[in-house]
This record gives sequence, C-alpha cells and structure tokens, in this order.
Amino acid sequence: MQHLDIHTDLTVVGGGLAGICAAIAAARQGSTVALVHNRPVLGGNSSSEVRVWVCGATAHGVQHFARETGVMGELFVENQYRNPAGNPYYWDLVLLEAVRAEPRIQLFLNTDVRTVDAADGRINSVTGWQMGSEKDITFHSPAFADCSGDGLVGLLAGADFRTGREPRSLYGESWAPVVPDGNTLGSTILFYTKDAGEPVRFVPPSFARDITETAIPDRRIIRTDHNGCAYWWIEWGGELDVVDDNERIRDELQAVVYGIWDYIKNSGRFDADHLTLEWIGSVPGKREYRRFLGDHVLTQHDVLGQTDFDDRVAFGGWSIDLHPPGGVYATEHGSKHWHPNGNYHIPLRSLYSRNITNLWMAGRNISASHVAFGTTRVMATCAVLGEAVGIASAVATRHGLTPRELARERFELMRSALRRADASVLGVVDDDPANLALQATVRASSALSRPTAEVSSGTLPLTTDIAMVVPADPALHDLELLVDAAAATSLTVELHDPLKPQNYLPLALIASRSVQVAAGEKRWLRIPLDWRPERPANAVVVLRANPAISLHTADSAPPGVIFFAHRDPAPDEQWTEQFRSWKHILPRSGLCLRLGETAAYAPGKVIGGYARPYGGPQLWASDDLAWDPEPWIELTWPATVDIAEIVVILDDDVEEDLINLHHHRTPYDILPTLLRDYTLQVRNGDAPWHTVATVHANRRRTVRHRLPEPTPLT
Repeated sequence: MQHLDIHTDLTVVGGGLAGICAAIAAARQGSTVALVHNRPVLGGNSSSEVRVWVCGATAHGVQHFARETGVMGELFVENQYRNPAGNPYYWDLVLLEAVRAEPRIQLFLNTDVRTVDAADGRINSVTGWQMGSEKDITFHSPAFADCSGDGLVGLLAGADFRTGREPRSLYGESWAPVVPDGNTLGSTILFYTKDAGEPVRFVPPSFARDITETAIPDRRIIRTDHNGCAYWWIEWGGELDVVDDNERIRDELQAVVYGIWDYIKNSGRFDADHLTLEWIGSVPGKREYRRFLGDHVLTQHDVLGQTDFDDRVAFGGWSIDLHPPGGVYATEHGSKHWHPNGNYHIPLRSLYSRNITNLWMAGRNISASHVAFGTTRVMATCAVLGEAVGIASAVATRHGLTPRELARERFELMRSALRRADASVLGVVDDDPANLALQATVRASSALSRPTAEVSSGTLPLTTDIAMVVPADPALHDLELLVDAAAATSLTVELHDPLKPQNYLPLALIASRSVQVAAGEKRWLRIPLDWRPERPANAVVVLRANPAISLHTADSAPPGVIFFAHRDPAPDEQWTEQFRSWKHILPRSGLCLRLGETAAYAPGKVIGGYARPYGGPQLWASDDLAWDPEPWIELTWPATVDIAEIVVILDDDVEEDLINLHHHRTPYDILPTLLRDYTLQVRNGDAPWHTVATVHANRRRTVRHRLPEPTPLT
C-alpha cells in the first residue's frame, strides 16, 4: 500500500458534470487541479452506470435560446458530433477526453474521499482510498470544491447544511410544506430493452414486486417502446435517508424494475414476446441529499421572480420539479412542475459555504431551499454551476481572496473571467478593460438590416393563436406576412412585452389592433406596429386565431426570430400547476415575413454587449449571400495595439435543444448556424494583410487563436 500527497491549487471531489466542469474551468484559468471521483467512469448520473438524460435550462423546449454555453455547451456540441445516437459509452468517452485534454488536471478515479482535515473554519486536506490500486491519497489545496452530490466533504468539514423540506414560514414559499420534515426526492434505477428477433422468456426473480398490488399500473405510464429516463418515475426512498438506506433503496428499486418487466412480459397486456432486458442499473441515481448554506439561499421567489442578482454567475430554466416522497408507491402523480417565465439567475453567494472559508460547492448540494432545489438539481444546470465554481476558485486564489471577498468586494474580477470563458451567464455586458476589441471601430461588408423570408414552402392554417418573437432594436416597425384568406376578414394582432430580456412569452399587452384582410392567395399583409422600448428588446407579436386565414411558411427564419403556437395542455399534463402552453411550431423554419429596418444584426454587435441572446439575438449577420457572397468584418484601431489572442464566438444556435443522451436524436451532426470556414487576417497600418489562421469544417462555438507572440496591428 502506498501513501501519496498531492498538492494542487484546487481539489474537486466528485466527477459528475458539476465536478468535471469545475475542474476544466479552473484549469483553463491557470490553476492546477486534482479531480477526485469514487466511480470508475466520469459523468455521475449521466454516465453509462446510471444513464440519466442531461437536462438543463432549455426545459425540453419550454425556455427559448436557453441551451448552456461554456464547458457544458462544448460537451453538448461535441457529443452531438461524435455520438448522435446517444450511446452512453461514447458519452463517457467525450467526458474523459475533455478532462484529459487539460494538462493541469490530475484525474483520480475509483478514489473515495473518507476523511477531512479541517480546523478553524478551513479545510487543510482531504484523504481518499483508491480502490484497486490500494493507494491512500491525501489532497492538499488552498481551496476545495464539494461536487460529490451527497456532500460528504462539507459534512466532515463542519459546513452548515440542511436536508429535507423547510417549513413554509421560513421563506414564504407556497410550495413548501406547512410543517417541516426530513423527506427528500428519492432515487431511481433505470432499464433498457431490445428486440431479440425471436421469442424470449422472462422468469422473474423471487424478489420481484407484483406491481398489480400497487398503484403503479394505474398512476404511471408503462409502454414497450419506453426505455431509460422514460421511466424516470421508478423512484423510491424519499421518506428514508437516501444515504444511510442506500442499499435498501437499491434493492427495492431493482425489485420494482423486475416487477415492471414481469408485468410487460407476462401479463398478456403487451406485445413483448421478442423483447428482452438489455441493461438494468445497479447504482441508484440520487436526486437530493445535503444542501449547504451559503451567504444566500436561493428560493422559490428567486426562481419565479427571476431575481437580477448583481453577483450572477449562472442561469437555470428547468421547472421547479418536485416529486412525492413515496415515489412509485404514491397515489398522486409522479411530479409537479412550475416553470418560471424564462431563465433565472444563480448568484455566486449560493456556491460557497458560509462557515468554511475555502469550501466551494456545485451541483445538487448548493445553497438553495428544497423548493428551489427542484429546478437547480438537473445536470446541465449543475454543470454550469461547476464551471462558475472552477472559475471563481481560480480567480480568488490568484488574487488572494476568500470566496466571500470575491463575491462581495471584487466581483468585477469574476464578471470579466466569466465573459472571457463564454460561460453560461445572462445579462453580463462585456466591459473587460483587457478586451482590446472594445476600443476598435467595426465595419463589415454588409449587415442584415431588413430581414425577410419570402419564399413559401407551404401554408399553415391559423386555427390557433400563433406568436412570433422579433427584435425591437432600437424599435419595432411594421412587419408584413404572406397570407391566404378564403374570404374578406379581419385579423386581430397583439403586441406584447416579455418584461425581461431573457423571456419569450407574451406577458404584458402593449397594443391590440384589427387588420383588414382581403380575400385571395399569396398576399402580403402589412401589420402596422411601432414600439420603442427603453433598450433593445424582444417583442412578442400574437396573431389571434382565424380559420379563414392561412399563413405561408418558409424554410428559414432570421436569427433570433421564433414562432410558437398556443395550445391546451395534453391530458397527461393537466396535473401541472403551471405549464407553459406556448409551444414551438416550425422549430427549424418559420413564416414568410418582411421586417422593418433594424439594428439587431449590425456589425457593432461583435464587440461588447452580450455573448448570447438577451433582449434580442446579439450577433452580427451579413446580408443575403446572393448580395454579399463573401462577407467580411473588420476591426480597426486609431493607434497600434498588441494582440496576444483573438477569440471568435460563433452562433451555435442555443435555441436548438441537444439533450440527445439516451434520448431523442437532433438531426444535425454539426449545427447548421455555425460558421464552418473562415480566414483570419491582421495588418499594421498600410502593410499587406497577413493570414494568421485559416479554419475549415469548424464545429465549435468558441474558437481561440493564440498568436505566436503579441502582434502589433491597427
């Protein structure tokens, strides 16, 4: 047996998505990192051992332009290219290679941290046992990140925490119980099936549950074409201690899985003769346990009210998603949901311990109430919290700051670091003094000043209300739609303010008017509008249903313009307290339209401002390629500047939902909005242009071009 001492700038305990992103983010900031994980593969609940879908702020399309950027965004996009079928083992590989690509990370798999040396409110070291190699390893760092999910490091260090459900009186949360209790969300084991091509019998084990004696057949959806997370409701243990009773919970969940499979195979109610079990989990996927207390506890009010924290470092958008403690044996529905109007912010003050001065936390153990935890717990949101912690740890260590000092006294350092990393944060303006682009003058070969989509690909009857989101930058002028009308009629058009820059819902009526429509086909209908918001914003235009009218569809839409329809919830959605009934239509195309003049796509959008949609698309777009076949953009300075790195951030269509792990297939290996080929040239004064980079077949959003040495140019 060996004893090793590892010294790094940051020790990250837990190799789920939060820990992976924390380690990568810190390493990219220049910190040395020990990433310690007690399983043989990375990924936590998303790994091939557990196989939970990686959900996040998009909320399966409920929230718009919400897909994560930063490290989690890179993992999504890389997996889309390498693993479009959602093979869980390929996902393991994507994660492993991302970690191994960072030379400052030392990875310790199969290493279970069991002891913590802490004193006077500070962690000195943690020690783990590496199974298989029989090594006792002590990790020394000035900072530690507990990304373990269950929070064992924080517990052993003496960090303040809560488990269970707080009383309603504590934070005034309507979804909190009147009387507090120790109930949590339970754990889940999933299974996959396949068609064997011939009859396959199933003899259930003696411990399989007879689910006909439970509420499961009546209260849950069982189908032969369901696999994996379609059975997310196989959940139990919320009324127990999900750590102390982990073995009992695993045994019960496996008994339930075999009972469900017995019901499918042997009840005679399903066409399942050729089906066989391909995989069943052996590691319970835990949802909830300890939640550490930071300087701010995120609550239901912060989520639903979309609190604009000054120290925002990440965002979420999943619904507040709470499950009955009884799990599969509960007689109520398996979950209830409450969606915010759009993405909400998460502050840095919720990501460090209030009483352990060098302890960061990310993942499902952050400082949040049980109710707010119902949304922050999904893995892509845990991942962006991990990236925020990794960046924060590196910045704090570099400047000799405690987490509290960084959040309260020097947060401008964190804001600049987040922006440079293209992290998942909303509403952070690029005002970084180190960004020389902010001093430049920008011009381009052209700009999309009057967006249009004029070629019809078909028609869509206006049998339900349809909304479109269009930019108002600096104002929204008239728009035109290509319509058919079976008879002379009128169209009611409403203009709505979504109230916050990250929202895409018709929340506040600004104006309503009736537009006369003449009978006929393929007629451009002018809709008079004039809205001048205080700052560039999304405008939501609602077309009220009129079956006499059909709208012409197009195969494309201008950037940032989306269309969705109002519908009644489906029968299996009636149980939700609040479910967003505005749903995407034509998600990869749109309506034939002509927009008035706009500055939403002006060349100046490439510097400053925001790095993702926020009150508009926030990008430069050239005019139609027919008019500008070789578009270019140029930055110039009034005096010589020395450039060390050029960072190009491209449009990877954060409206496109890439949750394809063991789930749906998004039909692109490479997102079609990404710029695939470009040339980067520099010059000083009147000297000839010099090519410093030529890129072909690009598939990434953020491309960094390091120059060999600081290069003077104007």
